[in-house]
Amino acid sequence: MPDIMPPEQPVLRIDDLTVRFRRRGGEVAAVNGVSFSLARGETLTILGESGSGKSVSLKALMGLLPDYAETKGEVWLEGKDVLSLPPGELAKLRGGAISMIFQEPMSALDPVYTIGEQIAETIVQHEGVSRSTANRRALDLLDRVKIPSPARRLKNYPHEMSGGMRQRAMIALALACSPSVLLADEPTTALDVTVQIQILLLLRQLQQELGMAVVFVTHDVGAAAEISDRIAVMYGGRFVETATTHEIMRTPMHPYTQGLLASTVHGGLRGKVLETIPGTPPNLASMQPGCAFAPRCRYAVDACTQGEVPVMFSGTGAMVRCVRAVNAETIMAKEVSA
Repeated sequence: MPDIMPPEQPVLRIDDLTVRFRRRGGEVAAVNGVSFSLARGETLTILGESGSGKSVSLKALMGLLPDYAETKGEVWLEGKDVLSLPPGELAKLRGGAISMIFQEPMSALDPVYTIGEQIAETIVQHEGVSRSTANRRALDLLDRVKIPSPARRLKNYPHEMSGGMRQRAMIALALACSPSVLLADEPTTALDVTVQIQILLLLRQLQQELGMAVVFVTHDVGAAAEISDRIAVMYGGRFVETATTHEIMRTPMHPYTQGLLASTVHGGLRGKVLETIPGTPPNLASMQPGCAFAPRCRYAVDACTQGEVPVMFSGTGAMVRCVRAVNAETIMAKEVSA
């Protein structure tokens, strides 16, 4: 059964995605059976701590993992099985139907080419238009992402722009060929708070204007609340809770989700004392049976570490992967609000 109940006519469908990194003496279980579907115009945020498998999941969708990574499952994009495509067809798909905004644009943008050259080259390679047409579209894209003096900025190299401007240029590059699905890997992490808000609002506006499906990855609860239609909380390489943004923010079910919200300043906790989640994230190279969060969970019982953790779906399609939630749908929410 999927982690997230599928919307109608999904543009992107992931079935049981699993990623293992082979290494000497064993393997690292980075992603452990993730499934979800995404409709056009919808934004799903994958929320979790560093090392939970968020970025690896996005790179798997793009076919950007190294040779020593073993990827299993199915990734369907507009009816095409991405993981079975030969390299040439995958390269055409990447940057075309599916595109990605990376966390650090300085490592994603080529330092020896101007911003305009990089955007125009992407358009030429994927759509075969003339260079002059591509240049005009590059100018329009920079204007669309609200870069001041776009004609002048086309001639800038990445190092000549501020962090916020580079991230806007990265967004323009990702949108160059009007993708159906946009992947955003923590695109606001390295920016100051004011610029973060500007980028989030820009992404939301562009997503609504262009009708793209967006998968947004972050560890920032506030960012997730701002941009998402649905949230998938990830821990130990798998989704432990999924629901609409409203449900996650108002009635979180999984103890890990509750811990994330209680340790972060956002609308529902302003003026309250912040809490911490004890312990450290799990070692993905030596995952133990049962719930990966059990060693850090104040609700843990013996059943949490014995065998597969049961999954419960609510009538609204929300999912929680927790022993306690299966027996009492609202027990944890009630204890938190008490």
